[in-house]
Amino acid sequence: MAVETPVPVTAERPAPRGLVAVLSLCGIVVALMQTLVIPLLPQLPHLLGTSVENASWAVTATLLAAAVLTPISGRLGDMFGKRRMLLVSLGAVVAGSLVCALAESLLPMIAGRALQGAATGAIPLGIAILRDELPPRRIAGAMATISATLGVGGAVGFPVAAAIAQIADWHMLFAAAAGFGLLGIAMVLKVIPESPHRNPGRFDVVGAIGLSVTLTLLLLPVTKGGTWGWSNPLTLGMFAGAAGAALVWGYYELRTARPLVNLRISARRPVLLTNLASVAVGFAIYGQMLAFPQLLMAPTETGYGFGLSMVTAGVLIAPGGIVMMALSPVSARITGSHGPRVTLASGVVVVGAGYVLVYVAYTEIWHIVVAGMIIGAGIGLAYAAMPALIMGAVPLSETAAASSLNTLMRSIGTSTSAAVVSVVLAAMTTTVGTYTVPALDGFRATFLLSIAASAVALALTAAVPRARPRRAQPAVSDHCP
Repeated sequence: MAVETPVPVTAERPAPRGLVAVLSLCGIVVALMQTLVIPLLPQLPHLLGTSVENASWAVTATLLAAAVLTPISGRLGDMFGKRRMLLVSLGAVVAGSLVCALAESLLPMIAGRALQGAATGAIPLGIAILRDELPPRRIAGAMATISATLGVGGAVGFPVAAAIAQIADWHMLFAAAAGFGLLGIAMVLKVIPESPHRNPGRFDVVGAIGLSVTLTLLLLPVTKGGTWGWSNPLTLGMFAGAAGAALVWGYYELRTARPLVNLRISARRPVLLTNLASVAVGFAIYGQMLAFPQLLMAPTETGYGFGLSMVTAGVLIAPGGIVMMALSPVSARITGSHGPRVTLASGVVVVGAGYVLVYVAYTEIWHIVVAGMIIGAGIGLAYAAMPALIMGAVPLSETAAASSLNTLMRSIGTSTSAAVVSVVLAAMTTTVGTYTVPALDGFRATFLLSIAASAVALALTAAVPRARPRRAQPAVSDHCP
């Protein structure tokens, strides 16, 4: 069996020029896939000749593929090369986008959207590449920049996608996405070197299947429970099956020599608590993604809506994503001076403050815009801190897998938030003419839920132990048996 030759920290290789810029581009491309289809959702049943319930699979397929394949791509990156798996992820963007660009019916759209979701692993792979390639003094700032691309891609992608959907054929959305994916591939081939850090061994096929079954049984009823009914035997049965599958999978992973997910490392207190906090942060941040556009687009006859178009609402939400990117240097300074634990706590507090603001002030458009910018600032701080906490607690040979697992935890939080918020907004409605829209009480309940999730994330962050001083030769210990 091949054994990895450690690269001492003292023998720094010069970082490739443009490394952070190229990885940021990849992050934005992948983040765009998450919001690309949202402007089309109201028209999708008509465009694909299907029902509203079936059309929602265009979102569900992306979510499930991202959740299942992100940790798998992370492990494969640690085994066979992070650059190689990054290229595979971007290739999935191109393939999925082309399939959607040619789709005229539901099944090709679902297949294409699943391929786009499979590319989500590019973001944790990029973060792991940063740790391999950059000197320690530059890692915090670079991680903050890459993490911010999640918000920038999502926030900017929404209005851009809405505008393209209004002025051009909807297939052009996906043709443009394929072009962005090809650009990402070209830049990675030109700039990104392959990492010297590997964790060789046989791929854990059984573990991958077990994780896939567990996540599917968990996330499918989470996303479809509102449609199926939360007391439906199918919903309850899948939740029970997820619990059972998780126990069996965990038992197996603890006893295999080369597990897909190293649960012993994942159970370390800094890693475990950071991942749990990531679930809470993911829940908190998604409330504004669902509630703010609907509040801005609600008819003025409701007394609280603003009657804006989808494009205008998207433009007003976009500054939150821009603030995320602008705060990257700030988050890096906080992390450099006080550690990522303080950065995460600060971010969670800022997110909560944004929701408190919009809970008490929502009568003017600028209230929503400012609250969105505050929440975006908090997300930028939190997203920058979470991978830094994880990277500081795992060996180099596990960076991609550990970062991918953290991304998965955030996805579970956002998926749960989407389900809960959708139920709340659907249960509290008002009728204006022939339209039924969420009531003001529903929006305010959503903001309260996000405030509560921020409080939970803060408590978990406070329990994360302080980082110990860095050892002089950490690379050697990373590879000790």
